[in-house]
Amino acid sequence: MAETINRKGKGVRRSAAAQSRAATARKAKAKTSGAVGGALSLLPFTEDQLHKVFLAIILGGAAALAWFVASLAGVPALAQAQVAAIASDAGFEVRRVEVTGVERMNELKVYERVLAERDRPMPLVDLAAIRADLLSLSWVEDARVSRQLPDTLAIDIVERTPRAALRKPGRLVLIDGTGHELEPVTEANAKGMLKVSGPGAAKQVAALDTLLDAAPALKPQVTEAEWVGNRRWDITFKTGQVLALPHGDDPSAGALVQFARLDGVNRLLGGKVAAFDMRAPDRIYMRIPGRAEKQALEAKGGE
Repeated sequence: MAETINRKGKGVRRSAAAQSRAATARKAKAKTSGAVGGALSLLPFTEDQLHKVFLAIILGGAAALAWFVASLAGVPALAQAQVAAIASDAGFEVRRVEVTGVERMNELKVYERVLAERDRPMPLVDLAAIRADLLSLSWVEDARVSRQLPDTLAIDIVERTPRAALRKPGRLVLIDGTGHELEPVTEANAKGMLKVSGPGAAKQVAALDTLLDAAPALKPQVTEAEWVGNRRWDITFKTGQVLALPHGDDPSAGALVQFARLDGVNRLLGGKVAAFDMRAPDRIYMRIPGRAEKQALEAKGGE
């Protein structure tokens, strides 16, 4: 006779243990969810927004990785070359160069710098490199380079303004207000321009302009100015007469204004005096050619 064994008791114990484990897991999950939820509640984002941020970070990283791999394989260069070829076939390449803003400098120098761009596809034209090359020209203060589709390269030049002719040994050089040298110039072509000389004179042109503005009536009469001892000016007028000014901005401007007043009353310019010295405060010394010799002869004859 077969005997039946009842396993019900052991099954109940197993079921109870499984239920206990499930309850523990639910408590742990609830505790973790509560902690995470509490942390998320402190952030100024909703849970949906955070999901989108994480997704964007993941996609951005994937795109960066793909671009890095493509760069190693030379894909961007190939793509750029393909785009350039397509643009060239469509007529988007440099056929014309238009230059504006040139008045004093030689315009051919500008064209020489951009001749290499002829027939180049527009996407391959390096505007920044062209501008940097143009800025190396002595007359160019600034340059704007742009594409005018489909086939024109537009160049707008901002020229430097010549302010004086710098006298160097055996030659003259045009300079702007900052002392930047523009180009050599002949005496004939420099006629009517202010000429400056002396070590460091080029850097003092702007200050000289300000000084001469203090006496507007005299300014047109000044033809040359020598920067002496890196501290003061000797000014030469159209009459060939020379005025020695003191050093310092205010003293020199004051002396020049005083000289203008004296000239207005006594007509000093064009007279017999060859040189005026106003370096001493409140005094003016005048040198008349031959006067000293004449006085010496008179003194000798009286003996």
